[in-house]
Amino acid sequence: MKALILVGGFGTRLRPLTLSVPKPLVEFANKPMILHQIEALKAVGVTEVVLAINYQPEVMLNFLKEFEAKVEIKISCSQETEPLGTAGPLALARDKLIDGSGEPFFVLNSDVISEYPFKEMIEFHKGHGGEASIMVTKVDEPSKYGVVVMEESTGQVDKFVEKPKLFVGNKINAGIYLLNPSVLDRIELRPTSIEKEVFPKIAAEKKLYAMVLPGFWMDIGQPRDYITGLRLYLDSLRKKASTKLATGPHIVGNVLVHESAKIGEGCLIGPDVAIGPGCVVESGVRLSRCTVMRGVRIKKHACISSSIIGWHSTVGQWARVENMTILGEDVHVCDEIYSNGGVVLPHKEIKSSILKPEIVM
Repeated sequence: MKALILVGGFGTRLRPLTLSVPKPLVEFANKPMILHQIEALKAVGVTEVVLAINYQPEVMLNFLKEFEAKVEIKISCSQETEPLGTAGPLALARDKLIDGSGEPFFVLNSDVISEYPFKEMIEFHKGHGGEASIMVTKVDEPSKYGVVVMEESTGQVDKFVEKPKLFVGNKINAGIYLLNPSVLDRIELRPTSIEKEVFPKIAAEKKLYAMVLPGFWMDIGQPRDYITGLRLYLDSLRKKASTKLATGPHIVGNVLVHESAKIGEGCLIGPDVAIGPGCVVESGVRLSRCTVMRGVRIKKHACISSSIIGWHSTVGQWARVENMTILGEDVHVCDEIYSNGGVVLPHKEIKSSILKPEIVM
């Protein structure tokens, strides 16, 4: 089986982290986002993953080459010279996706994190005999999304309603599809949308089916959702009784700590924290709802909450970092500084407090 991951553009919503690496390589729970997907695809027998990409393909490929051997899966790129939307890339990668077997292939949005129930999806797809399957997830505020209106018992999709004013349902497209090769005959090589142009036509022919995603779902393409996604992901690890979660008197709730990280005396860490490789957390530090990436040093008695600390940054003694502060790579926050929602570009030194959310160039 094959899979196409829609990697797309510049990752502007996750800047300043994406100024250092392409978005799919930004770590989420100590693993590049895209690896969560590739490992789950490999587990259900996918042998080749194609990345649809229009930005920095060299960086992506160099990174994934070393990974290809480790996971034993073929990874290739299909490079767009112009942005082709969400359907155009399928037409561009047509020759890579069709192998004459007639088997369906997966299509995924690279920002989506979930439990990836691909095995159940393959069974669902074979069971209904239609042309395409999409994963849907239930949300509390459907008016912000495109809602999928479907027949509850069979999953047959009736129509799509974009940002409905009146309640028509609470299931939205989760960005995970399983498509028969015949779907490619419906897509022209031009900028085009699979959600707005391709799926409605398949639905009109009663050949599109939706499966409700079990477990959690999050689009982690922006900081607030990334932090929420981490909570949901760690919660799901807890339910699976994962041995990966940290334990000890200084741990509160769900915490992931890389084995090479060092944590000092008298810290309080959690809930919902990920600490990356090579990090040094000195004594008396308080961390909650945050991600601390590779090579970061957090000095004594600093307090960090609801924030992302980028690679090789330093947070000074008694500093307080909160309210969606995002530090890019190699940012140095001096002692006793307060950051309230500061978004700091890479290679900066912060010598004075950031009292309200702002971008520090």
